[in-house]
Order: sequence, then structure tokens, then C-alpha cells
Amino acid sequence: MVRRKVLVWLNWPEDSFRVKAPPRECPDAVIVKGERAFLRELPEATHAIVWNFRKEWFAHAPKLRVLATPGAGRELVPAESELPPGVRKFHGEYHGAIMAETVLACMLAWARGLYQAYGWQTGADRAKKLWPRVDLSPFCRRVAGTRAVVLGYGHVGRAIGSLLRANGVSVTGVRRRNFKVLLPALANADWFILALPGDTGTDDLVDAKTLAALPPRATLVNVGRGNAVEERALVQALKRGKLAAAFLDVFKREPLTAESPLAADDVPNLFRLPHASAFSPDYMDLFFSELKRRGGLV
Repeated sequence: MVRRKVLVWLNWPEDSFRVKAPPRECPDAVIVKGERAFLRELPEATHAIVWNFRKEWFAHAPKLRVLATPGAGRELVPAESELPPGVRKFHGEYHGAIMAETVLACMLAWARGLYQAYGWQTGADRAKKLWPRVDLSPFCRRVAGTRAVVLGYGHVGRAIGSLLRANGVSVTGVRRRNFKVLLPALANADWFILALPGDTGTDDLVDAKTLAALPPRATLVNVGRGNAVEERALVQALKRGKLAAAFLDVFKREPLTAESPLAADDVPNLFRLPHASAFSPDYMDLFFSELKRRGGLV
């Protein structure tokens, strides 16, 4: 019988995404910090837990039977069709609980006027807005009783939908099999939430036609992948008042650069996060707990 060796290389720059010591679910794990050390240990590994893995590395991993990554995205590890016989692959499916809170936070901050109030606090006319009770009142409403359309109703989308329903929001989940309901649902939506993967068929899925189906009061929140949004169409919708606001965690090209139309200073009510909707101190705890539960550490 081959002795189990769990090799962990999760040394991402962000602290939430880094493992420095063996997790409680696998106290005998071998932790490495770089590619050279990973490749040195790989020939004896039965489990490789990584952020990225090149398919040519399989030739150096004769004992490997599990390849696991915390990431939900498929872009950093080989596809199922590229796995050697006997190797199982695991992607993280736990992100929704964290990302749903980010989505709800964006919605609450917008609906309750926090962004408007902060703008007056820091803007050029801040001296005139020290006590803007009357001015702020029209910008405040309740999230409960509003309608949300969640496009991409997989693990993340369903978690978002569950949290929104718990806060009184009516949710329509849209997947490939019921895609025809999207445009009719958008006509009455207050929130359009994207939780799409970056795989085939999602490029520019949210285009000018899709955005035009939304009422002007609607707000877009994208925590999926940036390839799904036609960025110039989104900018035009915001500038023309066809869309109330947009909260973007992801972009076509990351890191975001000054060349992006979404980096301009003159786009109203555009709020950006640097692909951070899943940041949380317990991110890796959730991952290893889920991996053990799904049999990925056996």
C-alpha cells in the first residue's frame, strides 16, 4: 500500500489565501512555499493541494491520486480530460457563504444611502453637507421587498440567493437550462447579480441588450468573472442613467489597469473591489473542512 503524503503549496500573496502550517484536518501535511520545493516533493505525493498545477507536472507525480484546489475557477489547474487515470480533482465549493455576505453588504450600503452620505462627507461641497438629513432621505430604502436576479445559479449563486431570501428579497435564479427567463425577469429587477464562471459561452453575456432590459433603478453586482460583462456597454449605461449603480469585484483583465474603461474617474456610481469578495480569515479552514467531508483527504 502506498503511504499517504499530502503536499500543500498554497502560498498566495493575500493572507486569507495562504497556508503556513498543517491544517487540523491533516496534521501530517507537508507545507512548501515555492515551486521548486513543491516539485522536489511531488514524486512522493499522493495528494497535491495547490492554487495552480501544470499538466506536465503529472509526469513527475507517479503516486498522485488527488489534485485539490481551493479555487472555484477552472483556469489554474488541468481539465478533467487532462487528468491521468486514477487521479481525482476537487475544486472548492464553499465560497458562496462568504461571497453572499459581500453581495448583501453592497446592496445594503447602496439601499441605505451609505455611499451617498460618504460622498457628501468627502466631496467638494462637504462643508454644506454636515447634516444632510433632508438630502439623504430620498436615497434610503429597504432591501426587504426588492427583487433580485442571480445569473449563474451554481454553488455560489444559490448561497447568494439563500442569504437574500433570508433578508426578504425575492430571488430568480438563472442557469443555462432556464436562460430564457432572464430578460423577462430583468424587467422588474432591483438587483442583477452575476455569479458566472469564466468558461465557454459566458464572454460578454451581459451586453448592451441585456443591460437595457433592466429598469433605471437597478443595480448590478458582479462577483463571478469579469469576462461576462461588456465593459463599455456597462459604462455607457451608468453614464446615461440607465443603471443606478454597479459593484464590480472582477474584470476582464486583472489586475485592473488605467487602460480599462472601468478605471475612468467619470463613471458615476461605479464601485470596485480587487477580486476580494471571498476574503475571510476562515477561508482556508472552510476549504480543508469541506475537502475532508468530500473525501479529498482519504
